[in-house]
Amino acid sequence: MSKVYILMGVSGVGKTTLGMMLAEELSVPFYDADNFHSASNKEKMQNGIPLTDLDREGWLGKMSSLIPEWQSSNGGVLACSALKEKYRNQLAGGIDKDLEWIFLFEDFSIIADRISKRKLHFFNPDLLKSQYDTLEPPDYGIHIKVENSPEESLKEILQKLNMPEFGIIGLGVMGKSLALNMAGKNFLVSVYNRREGELEENIAQNFVDKYSDKYQLQGFDDLKNFVFSLKSPKKILLMIKAGDPIDEIIEELIPFLKTGDLILDGGNSHFKDTERRLEKLSELGIHFLGVGISGGEDGALNGPSIMPGGSKEGYNRVKDLLGSIAAKDRLERPCCNYIGPGSSGHYVKMVHNGIEYGEMQLIAEFYYFMRYFQDRSPEAISKVFTEWNLKQISFLLEITADILLKKENNQYLLDKVLDIAGQKGTGGWTTVAALEVGVSLDTITASVFARNISAFKKHKNQVRELYKLKNKADLEITDDELFKSYRSASVINHSIGFELLRIASVEYGWNLNFSEIARIWTNGCIIRSSFMEKLSGIYDSTKSSHLLLYPDIAEKLNEDQEIFTRIIPAILSQGCPMQVCSSALNYFLSFTRENTPANLIQAQRDYFGAHTYERIDKPRGEYFHSNWKPE
Repeated sequence: MSKVYILMGVSGVGKTTLGMMLAEELSVPFYDADNFHSASNKEKMQNGIPLTDLDREGWLGKMSSLIPEWQSSNGGVLACSALKEKYRNQLAGGIDKDLEWIFLFEDFSIIADRISKRKLHFFNPDLLKSQYDTLEPPDYGIHIKVENSPEESLKEILQKLNMPEFGIIGLGVMGKSLALNMAGKNFLVSVYNRREGELEENIAQNFVDKYSDKYQLQGFDDLKNFVFSLKSPKKILLMIKAGDPIDEIIEELIPFLKTGDLILDGGNSHFKDTERRLEKLSELGIHFLGVGISGGEDGALNGPSIMPGGSKEGYNRVKDLLGSIAAKDRLERPCCNYIGPGSSGHYVKMVHNGIEYGEMQLIAEFYYFMRYFQDRSPEAISKVFTEWNLKQISFLLEITADILLKKENNQYLLDKVLDIAGQKGTGGWTTVAALEVGVSLDTITASVFARNISAFKKHKNQVRELYKLKNKADLEITDDELFKSYRSASVINHSIGFELLRIASVEYGWNLNFSEIARIWTNGCIIRSSFMEKLSGIYDSTKSSHLLLYPDIAEKLNEDQEIFTRIIPAILSQGCPMQVCSSALNYFLSFTRENTPANLIQAQRDYFGAHTYERIDKPRGEYFHSNWKPE
């Protein structure tokens, strides 16, 4: 699809002259809006009678219908007054893509003098005052003051047409990769990196210089110059450390931004911080998106999964760009879509990371059992995971199989890695977020705690002397039994994560589309898998329930239930820790039992604290208190 350039402004600013010159320069057709006026409109203007909105409706509608035709051929340049925002909206007809607005302006006295000297034109000079009164200058597009010659104005237009349309602040691994991804899709990009001492001097320019032979990038160490290098409305992606640095850079940006500009936070910010920033910036007329981005360095470079939430209008302005750089699903649709209002984008990314925590720990537990209790070599375990991956395609299974084969100096590199796993915050945030909305998060919380307990390294030598534990399994377990146990735990881990999203969607009024979220997670992200494809089909776009209540899920868990409930306790009985697996099993058993021991909990609370309780033989909402001491 080709681009259409629209030169707008009051009569006499040179729309036709510059439009024809620009069209010739770009080798595209030129269209003059005056030629689309009806005879009655032209007669009115010749007689000094201002056109009404009703008069303009058919005129704008005609051109609006032609723009898609021009876009589908060679594009073009259109000269049209388009004085009001609503006229420009009518003209665009909802089209955001490949329209370039060029606003020409000059002082009233200069334009009045020009018009008075024009001949053979139907426009009555007396109408100029009404046009200036009507004019609503856009806060977007290219603005050109036509004080110089047409040739000089054309040169300025061409320079500004080459202004970057997107800016990235932060040139860490993800920021650099996303910049290269965008540049590789033929987007003009400006990059900026904050200077903090000599070590970070000229980082942006050095990055640009490194790739100058391949990509169009502009680098800045000065924030003001960076912002002013961008086309309006400004679109700026923050790829810096979450927390105070985000607030600090936003404060620095605000003086250089105008109403309608857009800031995107692509880091792992806490959703409550995102909500606060969104509220503050919206009061200033600045759009804000909290954008979850998953895929690591390779995904950022070649196509990540992108989860934008916040300003819908802001999203529409970057929809095509984000879709272009995102991974593609099996139908070649971008793994990116508007998640919802508020902080929903960052919340969904947080839960994605929570599920990721669970899946990583889950695979690690089966590796640990096979390596240290079945005495299998890394090559043998890699082969097992490769076979599992053929049954249930999973990015994490795939990379684990690779990790197990990596050697350094003829020794397994994995054996040289310290067995302490930290957590950056999103796993813990997910646990806290679940507590806030009353959702059980067994597997994800277990995976966070498993990382925490791995830090108790200094206690290990003491433990070895105090406790005598088995190091070998005394039972036979087949690879198929292990796989079905893994698959069951993985399904439950996913169901727990999606249930948190479902309850949060209701709690915060986000109206999340779980089918679409699962689809976005089918490629590009860390937890991509063939199971995610299945979830995208299972979830309905308009309604949802707990994942374990769907017949397709229940059928598979029923098929594996006997093995799952037998194998995990058997492994635990041999002294092998299985934090996520055992949590998944406990969750499944608790969820699938019709009754729970919570009635005893309620009785205990009423006994020692008079907290009251409900009865099964009375309507919900009625509360009772009893003297529980036997008479």
